[in-house]
Amino acid sequence: MPSYDIRLIAPSGYPHNPEAMHRGITRLESAGHRVSGKAVLDRRELRFAGSDAERAADFAALCDASQPLPDIVLAVRGGYGAHPLLTMLDYAALGDRLRDAPVALVGHSDFTALQCALYAKSGIVTFGGPMLGPDFGATELDPLTWAHFWHTLGQDEGVAEWATPETADLSAEGTLWGGNLAMLGGLVGSPYFPAIDGGLLFIEDIAEPPYRVERMLYHLLHAGVLGRQKALLVGDFTGYRVAEYDNGYDVDIALDRVAQAAGIPVVRGLLFGHGPAKFTLPFGATARLSVADGQAVLRFSGHPRPKTP
Repeated sequence: MPSYDIRLIAPSGYPHNPEAMHRGITRLESAGHRVSGKAVLDRRELRFAGSDAERAADFAALCDASQPLPDIVLAVRGGYGAHPLLTMLDYAALGDRLRDAPVALVGHSDFTALQCALYAKSGIVTFGGPMLGPDFGATELDPLTWAHFWHTLGQDEGVAEWATPETADLSAEGTLWGGNLAMLGGLVGSPYFPAIDGGLLFIEDIAEPPYRVERMLYHLLHAGVLGRQKALLVGDFTGYRVAEYDNGYDVDIALDRVAQAAGIPVVRGLLFGHGPAKFTLPFGATARLSVADGQAVLRFSGHPRPKTP
């Protein structure tokens, strides 16, 4: 494995589990990587990892041409906090510095809002993937998460394969994009939501009951987004509860209802979201999806590749 320069950023909630953060750093450094930006772990204001200005400054630092760029920019955790930063970023400067740079910006959950904005305003391809605390700092490191992350960053073409039983065979190509469903829905109609036609949209969420998942997807449908995609790739929907009143209604049924209304194929089983096992997926890269005999294969290329020594 190459040795990478990794810079930590904290655009959302403060690190509420310091042990996990330090465990993640230890794992990365033990693997031969250099980790900088550790001071972000000590910032705290209300529920956030510092003030809005401090968190936006993590991105402003990436525009400083007098300083070398890291190989990987890694979010420490999610939570809430990205939305206030969207009006504070210098998208022109970020695009000039990062659009064609071999730098991987990585995170998920609340980080989805920043990924949408960076792609919509600057054309920057980022990665939905593991974060410092919840993933690299987990008590037990998931082997797929670890291996897929480094393999994806080290290859010109990445691949993700998973079982998706009861899915009709299909083949589609388009822009791979998506992330946390609540973050996507919350940006529709704003200048920070990317206009992507014929894409492969992947989604995930946590602690959202089925009716809210259906409502958010209908929002994307009514806004003209969902029906323009070639396929909907469904990741983890974890931590939700159903009530007696739901009468058997669950997330799978909600997805079926929206898929029928949208008229696009739904491919379940994608390893991505708030569960321990997750693929690293480039937001904005070109991808090819094939499903045959209940097995899905997603290949993607054109994503940033950190330099190798």
